[in-house]
This record gives sequence, C-alpha cells and structure tokens, in this order.
Amino acid sequence: MKIAIFVSKSRFTKNQISSLSKLGQVVFTEEKKELPLNKLLEISKSADIIAPDPDVFGGFEKAKNPLTKAIESLPNLKGVCLSTTSFGWVDLDYCKKRKLPVCNVPGYSRESVAEHALALMLGLAKRIFVSDRDTQMGRFKIKMGFELKGKTLGIIGLGNIGSRVAELGLGIGMKVIAYNRTQMKKQGVIMKPINEVLSKSDVISLHTTHEDKNKHMISDAQIKKMKDGVIVVNTVDRDLVDEKAMAKAIKSGKVYGYGYEGEDLVHTPLVNVSNAIGIKGFAWFTKEALENLHQIWTDNIIALAKGAPRNRVI
Repeated sequence: MKIAIFVSKSRFTKNQISSLSKLGQVVFTEEKKELPLNKLLEISKSADIIAPDPDVFGGFEKAKNPLTKAIESLPNLKGVCLSTTSFGWVDLDYCKKRKLPVCNVPGYSRESVAEHALALMLGLAKRIFVSDRDTQMGRFKIKMGFELKGKTLGIIGLGNIGSRVAELGLGIGMKVIAYNRTQMKKQGVIMKPINEVLSKSDVISLHTTHEDKNKHMISDAQIKKMKDGVIVVNTVDRDLVDEKAMAKAIKSGKVYGYGYEGEDLVHTPLVNVSNAIGIKGFAWFTKEALENLHQIWTDNIIALAKGAPRNRVI
C-alpha cells in the first residue's frame, strides 16, 4: 500500500511515523508550500490513500481543482484523509461518484479558533487593529471603542467551535443567542431563528460548515436585518459573506467592523476599508492544535488503511 501525505515528515512524531510505516510505503512532501500540478501528480502516483493539505494544493480558495485532478489520476484510490476540519476545498460530488470516503480532522483546533474569534471581536470593538495600522503609518488618532460585557453575542453554527465561542462570550459577561441548522441545546445559550440572531446581536460570529451551499449566506438582505453598528467575525470561509455588500455596509456605518481570514487580501472590495480586518488564515496555528491535528490525522489514515474509515465527511 502507498500513502501520499502532503506535508513534511518532520511534522509527525516518531511514534506516528512508525505507525504509518507499518501500513506500507509512505511518502511526504518536503515543505508545506504550493506545488505545481505535475509535482502533485508525481507525489501521489499509484497511491492507495492520499492525505492532502490545502496549502500544498494552493490554499483553500484554489485547492479544489488540483486536488480533483490528483484524485482522478488514481484508479486504485481507497480514500482521502484531509488535514483540516473544513472540507469545502474538496469536490465531494466527484468523490461520492467514485464512492471514496473523505475523512476530516474534527475538533483539533476548537480552543485555538474559538480564542482567535474572541480576539477578533475584542480587536474590532476596541479599534485595536485600526489604531495599530494608523500608528505604524505615523497618523495615530484616538478612536472610541465599546465594551463587550453586557452586549449580545449571536452565533451562527453552534457546533464544536461555535459552542466554545459561546462559552467564552458568557465568560466575559455577554448574553449569547445562537442559530443552528439542526436542533441544539447549550447551557446559557438561547436558541433563536436565524433572523432573530441577525437582528438582535451586537456581535455576530460565524461558525457554519465550509461548503458551497453556504456561499453568501450573509449578503445585503441579511446585513439589512442586523443592528446598526454590529460587529461580524468570520473564521470559517470568506465566501460565507458577500464582500461587496459588507464593504458598503462598513462604509455606511451599518456594520461597525468585520474580521475575516482569506488567501487573497488585495483583490477584494474590502481592501483599504477601515475596520475591515482581513488576515491570512492562522487561527488553528498553535502548538496544542497541531499536536491534536497530527494525532487525529494519523489515526484517520490508519483506520482508512484498515478498511474502517473514521471521521467521515462522506
């Protein structure tokens, strides 16, 4: 059996490498950077299992096409083990047609991403990011922010990470309301229809799944339902939000601030919009989260190799 893992071998512990090696031939990439398609096909050639990382395939926003081409080149492929919780960068329809299991890494960065979302909320509310940018440019001007204590935090998607954000919000004295696609219960959280979450929240944090059907779930119509001066934080997928509508809303004062992650932060309507904070995706990048990730990833690969895939997306 051949297993192609698209990150450096150095990211795994000796015990993890030993466990994987018992399955057969295991190949790794040298670095976690974007590779040309011919190199991706070379690494994956004849693989029975591939374990892709989005960075090697061009990042979340570009990975789907080269990953699909790699999968298409492998007639004996048994399945795909992702290095991420997100699966929006995979052509699930194609994998379903091939009856290929696709496994993700759930929950590994729960604490890291939840804390990151809270940091964005605080930074936007207190104008920390904008003030720092102005200071670096030699044009500091004091900007008034507001406190989060006593405000209403609305969470859309009360899953693994969303539920932890709810706990953090409660911990700093916020009232927390939430919408989830399926029925959920969480101590201290009041469940509401999505339109009520939009209309009653001072801060909205998005924690839905990363998939095509959620594209532009926050567009002009939804923004109009929000409170004036709302903060929106998106650590899931930039496509959840219509950026043209969001830029317009920030400029008009309807939205106080928006924090998001993305690959291309230049070619967007949000560029140079004050209090629109776009950063490269690194919410998950902590020592603790990476330790969790590589252990769950290893376990997923081993389970798939043994014919009992776990943490299946499909």
